[in-house]
Amino acid sequence: MLWYFVKLLILLPLVGGMAVGALWLWRKYQPSLMRGHQDRAVKLIDAIPMGTFGKLAVVEFEGKRLLLSVTRGRIDKIAESADEG
Repeated sequence: MLWYFVKLLILLPLVGGMAVGALWLWRKYQPSLMRGHQDRAVKLIDAIPMGTFGKLAVVEFEGKRLLLSVTRGRIDKIAESADEG
């Protein structure tokens, strides 16, 4: 019984540390969260979820802002406007 608690006291912080480390690495290397790439040709301005699988996204491309409908199977342009920024 004592050996069980010793293993628990050693392995629980180890597994917790590995989980925190994995989440930190995922956040650091996830492309959509990387800041500092402001010279990209396409920029995601805003996105909001619409229902279970869809979302509306505003994307800036070549000085124009596009309102896009994004679902699992397709992406449709809803509206287009000149950049106001």
